[in-house]
Amino acid sequence: MHDESGEGPLQAFWRNARRYAHLETVPGYFGRGPLELVVPPAWSFGADSEQADDLLALVLDGTKTATAGALWDYETEGERLPRVGDLSIILDGSDLPRALIRATSVEVVPFDQVPADHAAAEGEGDLSLAYWREVHQRFFTEVATHEHGFSEQMPVVLERFELLYGA
Repeated sequence: MHDESGEGPLQAFWRNARRYAHLETVPGYFGRGPLELVVPPAWSFGADSEQADDLLALVLDGTKTATAGALWDYETEGERLPRVGDLSIILDGSDLPRALIRATSVEVVPFDQVPADHAAAEGEGDLSLAYWREVHQRFFTEVATHEHGFSEQMPVVLERFELLYGA
């Protein structure tokens, strides 16, 4: 799906998000800058379209400012860990771009050492660490791409982020 300019939804979203988030710092007469040429990675939260929509809604209303992933999944998939300052475009359950976020902190800790404030920042359920552990143990078991199984000591990538733009 493209508009009359030939842009797809992702490129159109990125153009608007760059402008809104004040990421276009070089005047146009210098030519196209790197942020114009390279679109950040686009992905959705959760394992299915319903989770993607539910978690995106929490991001857009400011409730969700953190996420977590199993380090072993990153390694199995050959995916680079997020870094502070990384930009990401968050997709809804229909794979349409809806939010631009920037990573503000990233750390790797064992599952059983995830702090309560991180669990609350994920914005899910009753915001408690007990709820976070229950839901994430199930998630890390059901959607794992690695073959290590679940462990209380498994390394978990904790990412905090800020919402720069939502549509």
